[in-house]
Amino acid sequence: MTADIPSSMTAIEISEPGKPDVLKPSTRKVPEPKKHEILIKVAAAGVNGPDLVQRRGHYPPPKGATDLLGLEVAGEVVAAGENVTEWVIGDQVCGLTNGGGYAQYVAADATHFLPVPQQLDLVEAASLPETFFTVWSNIFMGFVDLKPNDLFLVHGGSGGIGATAVQLGKAFGATVYTTDSPDDRCSFAAEFGADKVIDYKNQDFVEIVREAGGADVILDTVGGPYIERNIKASKHEGAIVQLAFNLGSKIEINLMPIMLKRLIYTGSTLRSRPEAFKAEIAKQLLKKVWPKINDGSIKPMVRQILPLEKAAEAHSLMESATHLGKIMLKVN
Repeated sequence: MTADIPSSMTAIEISEPGKPDVLKPSTRKVPEPKKHEILIKVAAAGVNGPDLVQRRGHYPPPKGATDLLGLEVAGEVVAAGENVTEWVIGDQVCGLTNGGGYAQYVAADATHFLPVPQQLDLVEAASLPETFFTVWSNIFMGFVDLKPNDLFLVHGGSGGIGATAVQLGKAFGATVYTTDSPDDRCSFAAEFGADKVIDYKNQDFVEIVREAGGADVILDTVGGPYIERNIKASKHEGAIVQLAFNLGSKIEINLMPIMLKRLIYTGSTLRSRPEAFKAEIAKQLLKKVWPKINDGSIKPMVRQILPLEKAAEAHSLMESATHLGKIMLKVN
């Protein structure tokens, strides 16, 4: 069963690897969903760090995936593959894609989608999947399992990943410290419930966290000099999760403290993980996190909304590091 679907659509292409101005509107054929996929009429797509890296030519899509950007969307199901039982035509959903979100239509694995939370519009719903899948899988699954009363240090609490981590940490009983700067970004992080916001330009997060007993779990997207400082800030048998390296991944460091403190140092990228793993994340989010979004205790972090055709401007804004929360592209 399908809805009325055009044969072509507007999408944003990468004309060549480079700066944001390489993003150009184009016309593409509307994709056809495979047996396990749904076709979504996209209402909105999120802008995320991996999009910027792929645009620069350093994060190729998985084999068989579209070359278009866009890893999270929300919209209406307009067609479904023959093996899909989770959704019917007309359902409003939000979820992950392996690419293709910067377009009017996208086909994606049906098991990677969730219902749009109550009280949220489609733009707000589209801001959830990438950061919530990422933070949940790295902080509450696998090697790391954040527990109530743990001290959770989150770097960059005003960004999409950071604000998500702050909210999830607080929602599940942790004491959350976060770093950011300047004042408006610190205030934004505090708005989402951080117990202490550390202005990293004027305060030493290592000293402050160690005075509190050390961090049980640290989430870092900075890298560079923060790698050694995170090890110092961690308590014995703590865990450090690396999700990006905005200040670089190549450093010289003494690893002996990892042995002496018995630390876990881990990290991951989400896009390349098995489809079944992403489906399991979706199940856990639906059971454990979506009720907290529905009751308002966890909130979307949308602060900037631009039309799809201004994807280049959205990328420039994100690279300026002056934005707060999530940057969204609204699709006509």
